[in-house]
Amino acid sequence: MAIVEVTVVPLGTEDASLSKYVAGCHQILANEEAIEYQLTPMGTIIEGELDTIFDVVKKLHEVPFDKGAVRVSTSIKIDDRRDKEANMEQKIDSVESKLD
Repeated sequence: MAIVEVTVVPLGTEDASLSKYVAGCHQILANEEAIEYQLTPMGTIIEGELDTIFDVVKKLHEVPFDKGAVRVSTSIKIDDRRDKEANMEQKIDSVESKLD
């Protein structure tokens, strides 16, 4: 299972606000059953099979175009661990356990 951070940024818009684009992306995510996701202040974390995530990221990349953007920059960071099971919650728990 992969954990992917994705940030979709519309360019060439008349407004500096991005929340309507983020909301549009999260409407896509809410309809995807094969993944888990978490909104963060600077992007979104998606957890699932890598091929599925790539298909979802393609859909997310299209959202700003559908809302009138003329250019879109999408950044993806992939954590694909194969030596043991990992998920978003486990990664956070691991760090928090070292804070005690």
